[in-house]
Amino acid sequence: MELTFPADPAPSARGASGRVAVLRRALPALADRPSLLAAATVLLVCVPTGEKDVTAAVHVTAADLASLALVALTALNLLRGRLPALSRATCVLFGGIVVAAAVATVGSIDPATSVTGFVRLTQIFVLVPAGVLCSLRDRTDQRLVLGSFVLAALIQGVVGTHQYLTRTGASYTGQPIRAVGTFGALDIMAMSTVVSYGLLAALALALGERGPGGDVRLRRAMSAAAAFLAFPLAVSFSRGSWIATGVAATVLLLRVDARLLVRGAVLGLAAAVVLVGGLGLGASGVTQRLSSIGSVSAAPDQSVSDRYDLWATAGRIWQDHPVHGAGPKAFPKLRDSHAPLRLSSGSDAADSTIGFQREPLLSPHNMYFLVLSEQGLIGITAYAALFLSLLLGCLRHRRGPALAALALLTWVLVDFLYADIGGTTTVLTSVVLGLAARAAVQGADRPERSGGEWAMTL
Repeated sequence: MELTFPADPAPSARGASGRVAVLRRALPALADRPSLLAAATVLLVCVPTGEKDVTAAVHVTAADLASLALVALTALNLLRGRLPALSRATCVLFGGIVVAAAVATVGSIDPATSVTGFVRLTQIFVLVPAGVLCSLRDRTDQRLVLGSFVLAALIQGVVGTHQYLTRTGASYTGQPIRAVGTFGALDIMAMSTVVSYGLLAALALALGERGPGGDVRLRRAMSAAAAFLAFPLAVSFSRGSWIATGVAATVLLLRVDARLLVRGAVLGLAAAVVLVGGLGLGASGVTQRLSSIGSVSAAPDQSVSDRYDLWATAGRIWQDHPVHGAGPKAFPKLRDSHAPLRLSSGSDAADSTIGFQREPLLSPHNMYFLVLSEQGLIGITAYAALFLSLLLGCLRHRRGPALAALALLTWVLVDFLYADIGGTTTVLTSVVLGLAARAAVQGADRPERSGGEWAMTL
């Protein structure tokens, strides 16, 4: 008797069918809970890009692709009627950003270059925030996205702590001790940004579980995460992130309970004394960096002096193009013709991967000055309206995930005083704006409703 067996499919066929099966299972899950794509956007920021050309016109990362997938899914759900339509106020606020960028692009000194800037601005400040807003249908969605911020921060915090302890980080005062996570020395602010977001999200989630009915285990876990993240944030040696995190944490604690602010300050000071004074962790670098904050006006170092010059440069560009600005991405082209002679040609960056490089100064390192110079009075008015509306909406809340949105938005608005969009973590700004928009559309301190039942009004 002869036995016959079915032919074993080729490995490539098995792999293809397996991927199709996974995709079939994943698509319904994403359709039911699109916030998974928002969380994926946050986590994919941790994927190293290997980018070594900071002057390239377009940088597309895995996180950008995930954010665009979220936008596409949101558009599909809106067309199918599975999501409530955006209110008129919401459309006006986000639409104002598009109109301002479009007007600036049409009147740009280089419209062809400004088109890519228009697309990027629309992605970061309109499409992705709107996609995040629509994906956060209940408290579970909000916690999922906030949890992704904490997880991403823990990943970067562990890598950054290892870099500091093993002296394998970026160069700082001639020593390879600066924690930069998976981003490298060319994106020196990225790790501190991710860690700051995660620390604030963890702190807000912990505060949200206080009182009767709170989850004790979640509160303890988030408190421990926030405490751990303080160390990699410290050894990032990022003054801007320290200041923004301090202001955001203060606003958060004041909104919850002013007494917590006093307790938090005492505990933070005690921890700093133990870690820095007792164990000597980051002592010389941290104390030196802290002391430099107080001298930014009287005796600024080179990086601060360059920022002042870049702000003055942006102001001069705006004076030449007051109404609609010079156009998106026009600042680098006009910098040299408007900058003072003492402005540096770039900032130094060095680590074991890239060696020593000179990184060009391609922006004013202030989001408000960047908007003013490239989009004029029309642009700054549109951004001010959006930011102010989101901030006032978040301030209505005293509990729940909206507290985290308030803290994260405060961090962004403070950080924009001495930084602007650019780099791998730019897309995280979009997610923060989406979280803030979700908090703003909720009624003040009202119970959460099921997905799709809340009104999109600001």
